[in-house]
Amino acid sequence: MDRLQAMQVFMRVVETNSFSKAAETLSLAPSSVTSIIKNLEAFLDVRLLQRTTRRLNLTADGTEYFDRCRQILHFIEETEASLHSATRQPKGRLRVDMPGSIGRMIVLPKLAEFEKRYPDIELMIGLTDRPVDLIQEGVDCVIRTGALADSSLVAKRIGLLHWVTCATPEYLESNGVPKNIGELDKHRAVNYFSSGTGRVSPFYFNIDGKDAPVQMQGNIAVNQSEAYLACGLEGLGLLQLSAYNVIPHLESGQLISVLQDVQASPLPVSLMFPHNRHLSPTVRAFVDWASEVFEQDEGVRATPGIEMAAAA
Repeated sequence: MDRLQAMQVFMRVVETNSFSKAAETLSLAPSSVTSIIKNLEAFLDVRLLQRTTRRLNLTADGTEYFDRCRQILHFIEETEASLHSATRQPKGRLRVDMPGSIGRMIVLPKLAEFEKRYPDIELMIGLTDRPVDLIQEGVDCVIRTGALADSSLVAKRIGLLHWVTCATPEYLESNGVPKNIGELDKHRAVNYFSSGTGRVSPFYFNIDGKDAPVQMQGNIAVNQSEAYLACGLEGLGLLQLSAYNVIPHLESGQLISVLQDVQASPLPVSLMFPHNRHLSPTVRAFVDWASEVFEQDEGVRATPGIEMAAAA
């Protein structure tokens, strides 16, 4: 019996509360996971898990063993990381998750650089805007925007998401340029709605030092960022979206920025990963590389790299 693998399998079963989910995230057959846990319990001569039809519960021995396994595996990761050098490339499978637009606009165009630098890492990238449970879904790290509430994760800020309110020159010529928030009721917008709740997201502006929602009028609403931008480029109304999505269109003059002096506060962009994986060489490699990529991108670095064209 591979005792180290048995510890890893046992921990994943406990973390996911499921033999089948543990098998999926570890790329093992469910029967293999079941056999490993049975052999581990036989080797230790203790019952680690109480199995019911609905869930798994740790026994007292299981709780103690889980805590010891976590310490042992963490120590192994620390040891491996301390021995890592420029001549020993990190290797293995790494699963990351990020919002679709960030992946398509910022990360995917740079993947050739990552593969060249880390040829032995097998990178699995999930593009989704829904919240991901890292432990349950076997994800090593995620890129997230906004306030971070999950204290079980380690977070590293890698950029800021700057907001831009804009429209096509043709729309502004036909409808006028809003000079202040009070004039927005004379305008229509392309709205964005949540796939999960169906709710339309308001625009946000900094009013008296605080970000405040402004519900915009509009006959068109979509739930995907590329479709949202496409509708705006067709002149269907005002848009409010992140700078990295619109910088090329601002530079080309296809879109014009408005109300720059009252844009909402930027949102932090962070890389997050579980505490017990924070020293994994593969995770560290991706964190370091992604930090460089975001620092070089003018749309998400701490200070935008260009002046955004504004309406006169």
